[in-house]
Amino acid sequence: MSGETLLGRVALVTGGGRGVGRAIVEALHAEGAAVVIADNGTAIDGSGADPGVAGDLARGLGQRAHVFTDSIASPSAAEAVVGQAKKRFGGLDIVVNNAAILRDHFIFKADPGDWDAVLRTNLTAAYHVLAAATPVLREHAKAERGGSPYRWGRIVNIVSTAGLYGNYGQAAYASAKAGLVGLTRVVAHDMSRSFVTCNAVAPFAATRVTDAIKPANPAQAQYKERALTVPARAVGEFVAWLAGLDAQKITGQLFGVRGREIFLFSQPRPIARLINPGTFLGAAIAETLQPNYVALETDLEAFSGDPLI
Repeated sequence: MSGETLLGRVALVTGGGRGVGRAIVEALHAEGAAVVIADNGTAIDGSGADPGVAGDLARGLGQRAHVFTDSIASPSAAEAVVGQAKKRFGGLDIVVNNAAILRDHFIFKADPGDWDAVLRTNLTAAYHVLAAATPVLREHAKAERGGSPYRWGRIVNIVSTAGLYGNYGQAAYASAKAGLVGLTRVVAHDMSRSFVTCNAVAPFAATRVTDAIKPANPAQAQYKERALTVPARAVGEFVAWLAGLDAQKITGQLFGVRGREIFLFSQPRPIARLINPGTFLGAAIAETLQPNYVALETDLEAFSGDPLI
């Protein structure tokens, strides 16, 4: 990329202080965008806060970076961070929902409070941000349509293969990320007439999230040692590309990025059909549907090969 593809654009990245979020902030900034880094610096389980995490990153980037260090998991905070983007940089063109926490338990040992906290941070906060940001994105896209062949307005939701495959002990995290996939599709529909795109990206990278994963068997432990060592930079670069001109007609899609590998995931659609015969239903299902059943494998098992770095 040229380093100027996003010149004059304004981006908001939640959870932008560390890991994948930081890589996204740095990539957007490198392409010329001004970036609002929304990150209150909590631990991976959502406890505590350290505003210096976002502040240190912003100081290193300079005048085209601004921090918002309140939790964005409320309508008022979402409105406030969008307002700061408009006040500081004059508008908003790109929104990346990346903020996430992790509290893993087997379902039979689960804590309802942990479920609520993870859903609030990983899914509900994204909803609040998009509810506040989409009116601004629509207005900007509308203003640019006058004679311009380009359309701007980009939303990228950072999801997880845990929400697609499932994983041991991640009921809350996987459910939130699966919900974010559904939200991506709905927002892509809602914003299509405004020429604002909305896509989802599942990252593979070494971060606090992957550090917290507890392998359930030796094969998963080996996978974590080999495949979860990919730097997050490639994810940031792909998100920056999705935010650019080349991706102006790509919307409602689900991507994955692992080093130099870029995946396009299928999305749930009927793959087999059976007319209920009334009798011998079990035999009919075994013949028509059973060959298409999806294996009960985790995302760690599905992506067990060495990544291309």
